[in-house]
Amino acid sequence: MNFSLPDFCRKWSCRGYMSAGAAMVTVVLGLSLAPAEARKYPAPLDLFGFGPPRPRGTVHPARIPAKIPLPRPRPEDAPKEVAKPALGRPAAEEKPVADKPAGPAAPPEKQASACRLALTEEIAIAPSIPDIHGPGGCGGEDLVRLEAIVLPDKRKVQVKPAAILRCGMASALADWVRSDVAPLAASLGSTISDLDNFDSFECRGRNRIVGAMLSEHGRANALDVRAFKLANGQSIGLTDRTVPRELRERVLHSVCSRFSTVLGPGSDWYHEDHIHLDLMQRRNDYRICQWNVWDPLPQVAPLLPAERPEEAPPREVAAKSDAKPDARSEEIKEGAEQGDAAKSGAPAGATQAPRKPATKKRR
Repeated sequence: MNFSLPDFCRKWSCRGYMSAGAAMVTVVLGLSLAPAEARKYPAPLDLFGFGPPRPRGTVHPARIPAKIPLPRPRPEDAPKEVAKPALGRPAAEEKPVADKPAGPAAPPEKQASACRLALTEEIAIAPSIPDIHGPGGCGGEDLVRLEAIVLPDKRKVQVKPAAILRCGMASALADWVRSDVAPLAASLGSTISDLDNFDSFECRGRNRIVGAMLSEHGRANALDVRAFKLANGQSIGLTDRTVPRELRERVLHSVCSRFSTVLGPGSDWYHEDHIHLDLMQRRNDYRICQWNVWDPLPQVAPLLPAERPEEAPPREVAAKSDAKPDARSEEIKEGAEQGDAAKSGAPAGATQAPRKPATKKRR
C-alpha cells in the first residue's frame, strides 16, 4: 500500500495538526534565538519554580544613609518609669474571677434631696423608700415612711399606722405636731403620744369614685387625721362634738395656716368623721379651708317622767282643782280679752267675726 501526505490530508483533515506543529516550531526557534541574559529569568509560565532564581536588583550607593540617627540619652532628672504589664496579660490583681460571672452594672446612686437631708432623725423617724410609679400617674418620688415624730424634748409621737408620704408632706406634718399640737397638749396638762392616721398613700380617685380625678392620696401628698392621743390616755377627736369648741378651733387655725387643702365636717359628707390635709399646688397659691366646727350637741330630755313628789296632793284633789279655775285666773282671762278688744277698736264684750284665710294669687 502506498501512502502519501496529499492522499492522507484529502481523506483526513490536517489543518489542526499543521497549526499545532507550526506553533511548536515557532517557540523552539524563539528560545534558540533569545539572548543569554534573557535565559537568567524564569519563564512567565514557570509555575513550580524549576527555573533558575531571579537575581536581585543592585542598590545604588547614593541611597544608603551615611549614619543612622540614634535617640538621645535619657536625662538623669527624668522620673523613673513604672513597669507596665505586658499587653494581653493582665496583672495579678486584675485577673478576672472565673468562678463568679460578671453581673449587670449597678445603677448610679441617687442623690438625696434637700428635704431628705433636712428631715433628720432629730425631727422624725422617716426612712426613705423606693419611688412608686403606678398607673395614671399614681405614686411619686422622694418618698418616706413616716413612723414617728420626735418632739423638741426627744419624746416620740408614734404615727399609727406608719404613713407613706412625700418628703415635703412628712416634713410639714412634723412641723405641725412639734410646733402646734405639742403646745396644745401641754395646755391640757399632758403630752401627745400618738397620731391617728386614717389614710395616707392609696392609688385611687377623689373620694374613691371610679373615674374621678386622681386624689392627692394617690400622689402620696395627703393625710387623713381623726384624732391624737395623749400620754394620760385621753383621745382628742378632731370631729368629736363633745370636745370643747375652743380646742377644735385652735386645731382648725393651725392646719389652715400650714396646708393648702383642709377638708372636714361641712365640706362634703365624705369628711364628716376625719380631717383631710394635703399640700396640693394651685395657681396663685390658692388654698381651700372647709371645716365647720359644730357646737356641742344639746342634752336629750329624759324618756321617763319624773317621780311624783311625796308632798303632792292626792290625784283626785288635783283633778278637781284643774276642773274649777279660781277667781284669779278668770280675772286674768277677762283682762286679756279687754286688752285685745281695745287694740282692735271693737267695744268690750263684742265678738269678732271669723277671718277668712288669705288666698295666694297665681302667677
